[in-house]
Amino acid sequence: MQESVMQRMWDSAHLSGGNAAYVEELYELYLHDPNAVPEEWRTYFQKLPAEGSTAPDVSHSTIRDHFVLLAKNQRRAQPVSAGSVSSEHEKKQVEVLRMIHAYRMQGHQAAQLDPLGLWQRPAPADLSINHYGLTNADLDTTFRTGDLFIGKEEASLREIQEALQLTYCRTIGAEFTHIVDSEQRAWFQQRLESVRGRPQYSPEVQTHVLERVTAAEGLEKYLGTKYPGTKRFGLEGGESLIPMLDEIIQRSGSYGTKELVIGMAHRGRLNVLVNTFGKNPRDLFDEFEGKKKVELGSGDVKYHQGFSSNVMTSGGEVHLALAFNPSHLEIVSPVVEGSVRARQDRRNDAVGDKVVPVSIHGDAAFAGQGVVLETFQMSQTRGFKTGGTVHIVINNQVGFTISNPRDSRSTEYCTDVAKMIQAPILHVNGDDPEAVLFVTQLAIDYRMQYKRDVVIDLVCYRRRGHNEADEPSGTQPLMYQQIAKQRTTRELYAERLVQSNALTADVAQSQVDEYRSALDNGLHVVKSLVKEPNKELFVDWRPYLGHAWTARHDTSFDLKTLQQLSSKLLEVPDGLVVQRQVAKIYEDRQKMQAGGLPINWGYAETMAYATLLFEGHPVRLTGQDVGRGTFSHRHAVLHNQKDGSAYTPMRHLFAGQPSFELYDSLLSEEAVLGFEYGYATTSPNSLVIWEAQFGDFANGAQVVIDQFITSGENKWGRLCGLTMLLPHGYEGQGPEHSSARLERYLQLCAEHNIQVCVPTTPAQIYHLLRRQVIRPLRKPLIVLTPKSLLRHKLAVSTLEDLAQGSFQTVIPEVDTLDPAKVTRLVLCSGKVYYDLLEKRRADGREDTIILRLEQLYPFPDNDLADILAPYTNLQNVVWCQEEPMNQGAWYSSQHHMRRIIGNHNKALVLEYAGRDASAAPAVGYASMHVEQQEKLLNDAFSV
Repeated sequence: MQESVMQRMWDSAHLSGGNAAYVEELYELYLHDPNAVPEEWRTYFQKLPAEGSTAPDVSHSTIRDHFVLLAKNQRRAQPVSAGSVSSEHEKKQVEVLRMIHAYRMQGHQAAQLDPLGLWQRPAPADLSINHYGLTNADLDTTFRTGDLFIGKEEASLREIQEALQLTYCRTIGAEFTHIVDSEQRAWFQQRLESVRGRPQYSPEVQTHVLERVTAAEGLEKYLGTKYPGTKRFGLEGGESLIPMLDEIIQRSGSYGTKELVIGMAHRGRLNVLVNTFGKNPRDLFDEFEGKKKVELGSGDVKYHQGFSSNVMTSGGEVHLALAFNPSHLEIVSPVVEGSVRARQDRRNDAVGDKVVPVSIHGDAAFAGQGVVLETFQMSQTRGFKTGGTVHIVINNQVGFTISNPRDSRSTEYCTDVAKMIQAPILHVNGDDPEAVLFVTQLAIDYRMQYKRDVVIDLVCYRRRGHNEADEPSGTQPLMYQQIAKQRTTRELYAERLVQSNALTADVAQSQVDEYRSALDNGLHVVKSLVKEPNKELFVDWRPYLGHAWTARHDTSFDLKTLQQLSSKLLEVPDGLVVQRQVAKIYEDRQKMQAGGLPINWGYAETMAYATLLFEGHPVRLTGQDVGRGTFSHRHAVLHNQKDGSAYTPMRHLFAGQPSFELYDSLLSEEAVLGFEYGYATTSPNSLVIWEAQFGDFANGAQVVIDQFITSGENKWGRLCGLTMLLPHGYEGQGPEHSSARLERYLQLCAEHNIQVCVPTTPAQIYHLLRRQVIRPLRKPLIVLTPKSLLRHKLAVSTLEDLAQGSFQTVIPEVDTLDPAKVTRLVLCSGKVYYDLLEKRRADGREDTIILRLEQLYPFPDNDLADILAPYTNLQNVVWCQEEPMNQGAWYSSQHHMRRIIGNHNKALVLEYAGRDASAAPAVGYASMHVEQQEKLLNDAFSV
């Protein structure tokens, strides 16, 4: 009935007269007591932006503005200052206000958060009236309530303390006073205190919450009975996660959200797949029985699998995506953020209203894994923000198998790390589903209004131990004695609803029976599931499927248009004062554009981006120094020496061009690379690049490389066109500034999973980057880029090389030598080529050819064989590398080379010229470096 009244008001042309007065009265009543207004009105009022908010407007702005005006008139009396105290009563008044503040700060420490009742903490002294010089004799004394949302300006001390106890010390523990912004703190105070931390929900809402908890418990019981002892990382003890996710989806949808991307580890994943995403239970049962339906190479265990579906909300259809996730737990967090950012960019959703990230964590992982901190640190940066993430910690209180939780962290709560970005933290007892519902609503409303991260700490327990094959009592005897006696969340909540006459015992039991029947019949159990989803909400990967590695793709580009784009890139706006060395670089590029200077690496690389933008491909480039380039070769961002402002020429090529996003990242490899992987898996038409400051530093992101980049397609069928630029080269800079650890990438190569290339000319990087997007194949590209070659006199190209050439997997001999006289072949990759070339020319050797392998994987068998064909008199073949023998390409690629030279001439033997095996990547002494370099060059021409 209420809904139709509200709807008629919204549908009317003007909200005026009696209707306006009625709404104003409702809103005024809501300000004093939110529970006194109908639930739908309360939900609407809760979602209005707070006074002074910079959040975007919501619908019905005229009414909103009127509500804000009313709110101004409802401001509470301000606390008196200590300096104005002139009587004993006023002294006590000040102490009452101090007590109110203490409850807001420390009330969570007295909250009943542990469903098991084992976590006992002494109540902080600050919450006792005695701490403030007050006694029981003062309980009936009236005091001003200050900014306490209690519904009146004066109340007895008894009323004030009771309101504070109910708000802050029941089953919700709210931490928000660490937030610097006073408006946000006031927002939480109003929302929590006005309903005493417990809104009144209608029987319909309560019945729905019970149904969701019943579904969560029902699936676990069913699987436990049908597949006893099988690992599933069940949700028993944390069933309230399912109604929480349901509310996140529905409430986000009411704001107009179109997509939610969810990342989570193992616990509860199967339950979420079935009861939230709507995966058919029959498909899950097939996985338990080991039936393989899709060819995905190795595949993966069921509790790593992702999923997607569409559900209906009051705000329309919402697409849900559950990210694939390995056992490295929190590493999925930045991947989710990257996927969300790509979806937001696709929707031109700069604010973050249309796509919302949700990260579900474990308590020990949230506190213990550094990638959590790195991901938090990205949350408000320009290049990586997503409008706020809703974090859910499934807090089992014991982490994994640790016997004492004090060994898993040094902080009071596992969520304390979130305070580094002033994220509000809402602790809630998992056995109180209505409290869970309330904090979920708070979290979504906060995120949508303030566009910042928020954390829900779902304090629960594990009924089955770390997994179903684990015996937890061995390390947690007291806890599991209590768990054995603990009634389930569903049982406790159903009993409460029956006792309050919200529903009957028969209705509660019918929910159990209906869910069991649905599982028996293999039916979908998510009622809001859209059976015929809107495909516009999906990313279409079909154009990128089924392409062969060997297919050639034209990367040439019209010379005149290339020069026109170059001219636009070199335009400097009036008033922009360019730094002296940068101005010289741009002057040289003017000459390169005109053909007056050979093209260097920086020019060719930037022209690759410009031409791709011209052809309709967005470009995203991130890393710790990408605007300038670690070695000052790129200068894609110009910094005004007069006022410090920045200008990016690549964003001003032509009207309506695709986006060019270039961001210097925070000092992180793991989280940033994970982010870019997530972005690339969601944006197939874009060139997505992460550049390491030095290639050596990429080892800080090894988990992302191992678990996602090199194996994601094989395990999960996830295509990804991410490009990694890794500066690599031995210039005597020591062990941490020489090697990108090429051997590690080559060791991970199999089944055509990635590309590993070592380009040595500007034209090669130009065509390689263009090939990565123009070719519809989507495979990760690992590029070992140069340092000294960026300005090497021989490492140059021409405009014609860019306009007419293509990427060469093998570059043949560049000097004119008589094939009949050639008896020695030196194979190499990278910078060492130029050292070899200069030595051969200096020595006048005409019997030796030098071939460059520019693509080490997939190995270019046919291209190398074709180039070798004319050299029929070969007697010696040498592989030369700068890296130590146990590193570089030698061990991982020699079998490919042996196969080709064996086919060419079975008598040939492949020899090695390079540094001896070493535990470190390079030496730290310049003189030793030079000595080693001379030796390997001499060996290349003599072994």
